[in-house]
Amino acid sequence: MNENLSRRRFVGAAAAGAAALSAAGWAAEQPSETPAAGPRTRSILDAHVHLKHGNAERTEYSAQVIVQTMDAVGISQAIVFAMSTTTKRSMEMAEAAVSQYPQRLIPYVYALPHYERPVIHEIEAALKGRRFRGVKIHVGECTLADYVIDPVLKLAGKYGALCLVDLGGRLDVAQRLAQAFPDTRLVIAHMGRYLAKDAALVDQFIRLAEQHRNVVLDTSGVALADKIVEAAKRIGSARLVWGTDGPHADPDTVTFARNELNKILKLDLAEADKANILGGSVRALLGLS
Repeated sequence: MNENLSRRRFVGAAAAGAAALSAAGWAAEQPSETPAAGPRTRSILDAHVHLKHGNAERTEYSAQVIVQTMDAVGISQAIVFAMSTTTKRSMEMAEAAVSQYPQRLIPYVYALPHYERPVIHEIEAALKGRRFRGVKIHVGECTLADYVIDPVLKLAGKYGALCLVDLGGRLDVAQRLAQAFPDTRLVIAHMGRYLAKDAALVDQFIRLAEQHRNVVLDTSGVALADKIVEAAKRIGSARLVWGTDGPHADPDTVTFARNELNKILKLDLAEADKANILGGSVRALLGLS
């Protein structure tokens, strides 16, 4: 099945309706931009949200739709970025979204080489002064050759930015990057590969994180939920971050996001570990209060 289609159709097996969070550490909060919004919990941060997707339709979602979905599910903040566009346009889209909801949305810049001009200066300008808090690289649109992505990883380390990389299962590249850039916090999307059913492959990425303290695992689009529990035990929940990889309209944006949240809430983990995965870890990594 086409991965783009499966991505859109993927819905977690958890039942709809968010499970109750423990009272300790999950106090309700009402950000000022949306005073009439529904209930929301302070600690939940979605670390993987698309303003523009990489599917065949290059689907875009407005900041308003993203925040409305967050409100309905109980998500306080989200990291947003656009892909399937130029680096410059990704910055423009993220800045426009964050200008509407500065307390809710956190921008990443998309790193994509340009045939007509170098974009490394645009990326540095985005990271300098901590205007953008991270970088997104995607194997589907960008070669992972060292002469292309190494300057981006070096910049991310220089400015203390997270580097969210979708490697498409390329363990060899992950190993090289983790070793070559020990000062860059490398966030590996989908714990290695989107919707991977190969437990051995996921194990290898967990092992990589055991070997390199700069490696963080992103749990969005993880089909083998038990591997999230295993990773928490092996590397600690402080190096696991949660994201929806949304919005997705199948069946609808709220149900999709809620199912992704429930996937974590239903795991056999301590509440403190769930709190880390659902926001504490990425906030600490970004130096957010």
